[in-house]
Amino acid sequence: MSPGPVMLDLVGVSITPQEREMLLHPQTGGVILFTRNYESPEQIASLICEIHSLRSPHLLVAVDHEGGRVQRFRDGFTHIPPAALYARGYDKDKKQAKLLARECGWLMAAECRAVGIDISFAPVLDIGKGVSGVIGDRAFHSKPEMIAELAHEYMSGMREAGMSATGKHFPGHGSVKEDSHTAQPVDERDLSDILMEDVVPFERMIHYGLAAVMPAHVVYPAVDDKPAGYSRVWLQQILRQQLNFQGMIFSDDLSMQAAGVAGDFASRAELALQAGCDMVLVCNHTDAASQVLQSLENYSNPASQARLIRMHGRGNIDRQALMASAQWKSVVEKVKLLGDTPDFELPV
Repeated sequence: MSPGPVMLDLVGVSITPQEREMLLHPQTGGVILFTRNYESPEQIASLICEIHSLRSPHLLVAVDHEGGRVQRFRDGFTHIPPAALYARGYDKDKKQAKLLARECGWLMAAECRAVGIDISFAPVLDIGKGVSGVIGDRAFHSKPEMIAELAHEYMSGMREAGMSATGKHFPGHGSVKEDSHTAQPVDERDLSDILMEDVVPFERMIHYGLAAVMPAHVVYPAVDDKPAGYSRVWLQQILRQQLNFQGMIFSDDLSMQAAGVAGDFASRAELALQAGCDMVLVCNHTDAASQVLQSLENYSNPASQARLIRMHGRGNIDRQALMASAQWKSVVEKVKLLGDTPDFELPV
């Protein structure tokens, strides 16, 4: 069965009969997991194995596991530091800062792959300007060029572990104070300013082979009156054509407050897909997910299906062997010695 364009979530630590039916729906293509789905490494590995066994090609299993404040699995997993910490000492020892970013990218991805996770939605490519509380220390740096350098290393570590990277939140969430989970952020800057600053990390990461992008639920009225995730200007003209991005585009969660501008959930999904998203996320709202699946009964996009399959995790990592390896022990010890307070303070 070909994968569909909808990514759903689950309410608990096992699959309910209703969820099983929804996961088997032809328009479902993936599952995103949250802390509520997690009890232990063994339990989550079993749950993911069950999800993967439902279909062939298997459903893509994703998680937000950046580190710092955004890490869904805690007990049994290494506490990955926030991205801002990787810039510690960058001016003094650039080589060591880049190595740390690569090692933490590998560690995050390897531990996730060892329980079956296909992708973690990382890295964040937003600029850490100290404006956006929801971004805060999730940003690598305050300078676009440094973000690109550190994110490239982080992505390289992820690749080593068999995981593709997703850059977010295109074209940049760092210049708005409002949180798109609870409000509608508006960035009033001109396109030229955004391209010369916020888009730089995305452009460079695309050059380095970035596999996927997640657009922001932010309105940039100088460019389009729609949020970037609903905008053909941003996704087709700028991301696809101008930046020559050929990879996967995931919408951000359509249940977020800022996504509501498009109307009901069926309308949100339709607008996101029409704008150029390959897959839409519908989280924390089972009825809405069902509505979206029904509304897309006749939808098909072979190009999106091919991109989605390329996001599947590569290779197998045995968790016990991983934790017994010298590489894992070395990186974990280094992370434990770091603490998690960046040298430059960003609001959280």
